[in-house]
Amino acid sequence: MIRMHGIRKEYRMGENVVAALDGVDIHIKPHEFVSIIGPSGSGKSTLMNIIGCLDVADEGVYLFDGQEISDYTEDELASIRNHKIGFVFQQFNLLPKLTARENVELPLIYQGMSAGKRRKRSEEVLGRVGLLERMNHKPTELSGGQQQRVAIARALAGSPSLILADEPTGNLDPMTGAEVMGLFHELHEAGNTIVLITHDAKIAAQTPRAIHIHDGRVLEPATESEVVI
Repeated sequence: MIRMHGIRKEYRMGENVVAALDGVDIHIKPHEFVSIIGPSGSGKSTLMNIIGCLDVADEGVYLFDGQEISDYTEDELASIRNHKIGFVFQQFNLLPKLTARENVELPLIYQGMSAGKRRKRSEEVLGRVGLLERMNHKPTELSGGQQQRVAIARALAGSPSLILADEPTGNLDPMTGAEVMGLFHELHEAGNTIVLITHDAKIAAQTPRAIHIHDGRVLEPATESEVVI
């Protein structure tokens, strides 16, 4: 699913060059549920952006579903983001004037799916996250946990290869966060590949595998088979 070797990303800050990622090696297999944990400034957000094809590395090799990401054009990367990756964000990123169902349908519009198929698919995934009866409610009419469930349904709508979740419990109280994590476990058991970005050790401890990142370097040991391209 995800194979990275020697990933490096630098940013210039005035006269200084800062290595946000400094030779990262990662291998994530299909159907894994993995957390990437690190403190603020550790490089985890940069790593998430590269995994999600929102940014590209300065050096190194990134294979996603067996394809070298650097070979793609911007339009092709946009297509990968739309068809193969489902994003879940800390801030939910729901459009306030749209209902839950309409928010879930958005990525399907970009995929060119017909109105009838969009409605059927949105109802399927909203039912999967337990919100079918709230599908005609707008975000302001939903609790924080319900809004995050809508965001997860939106991520699932296009049947992506990967669900990439950025601090998905960060804006939730502990009880609601636990409910959302329970939903991620259900999705994992159903066969979804999930990568969850977090700074919270308690959240990372709930995933079958955690990758620790600090100062742009992955601390989890990688076996030779994991980094050979």
